[in-house]
Formats: sequence, C-alpha cells, structure tokens
Amino acid sequence: MNNTSPQEDQQFISVDNTKTADSDKLIEVITDAMLDRKAEDITVLDVHALTTLTDKFVVCHASTDVQIKAIANNVVKETRERLGEKPWKEEGLESRRWVILDYVNVVVHIFKEELREYYGLERMWNDAPVQKIQDNS
Repeated sequence: MNNTSPQEDQQFISVDNTKTADSDKLIEVITDAMLDRKAEDITVLDVHALTTLTDKFVVCHASTDVQIKAIANNVVKETRERLGEKPWKEEGLESRRWVILDYVNVVVHIFKEELREYYGLERMWNDAPVQKIQDNS
C-alpha cells in the first residue's frame, strides 16, 4: 500500500492558481482591451457551475481578420502590462478566425462574425448567467 499523499505523488499535476489575477479584475482588463479595439457584442458567460475547466468565458467578434489580430494582441498586451498575466495557452492566432486565449480561470474567445454564429458558443452554454459589456465612452 502506498502511503504518499496526492501532493507527493508525481502522477498528480496541478495548476498554480495563486498566480492568476482575480477573475473580475482580469475580465475588466480583457473587456477594456477589447473595447479599445472595437470588438463587437462582448459577452461574459459565468460557466463555473457548469464545468470544472474554467470560471468564465469572454466572447466577442470582429468583422475582419486584421481586427481579430488587433483585439487578441491588445488583450495579451494589456493583461501583461496591467496585471502581469499572460495566457497559459493561445490558439488560432495564425488563422484569425477563432482565437482562444486561455487564462485558466477566464477563457477568451474572439470570433470572426460568421463563425461566432455558426459555432453558437452562447447557445451551447445557454444555462450560464450572461453579462453584456457596453462601451460607455
């Protein structure tokens, strides 16, 4: 019988969440960065009660791949400069059709407008509480 605790057992891998920013502050910086680059229909889905993968999704879209790149780059830049955060994983930056920036407790989805409708992320997670972000400038 093995007397080691899960923390001592090498097969267990954990993500250190102590270095991730508070979700609300992270979302504020992300949505500000999106608004700065004219992202459209910014929506925050609170999925923490529905999955163990993350707490929140931040979803937006843009009409061009140049704008998608600008939004993604600004989100990465602002979270790094203002919070010292960087994505754990990035996907889709080359194709610029659906970019995912995974900050562990918050996952950012930046879609090309028609792909957002096609994949229907908000429909898929329709049980999640939704917050729409408005540009108040």
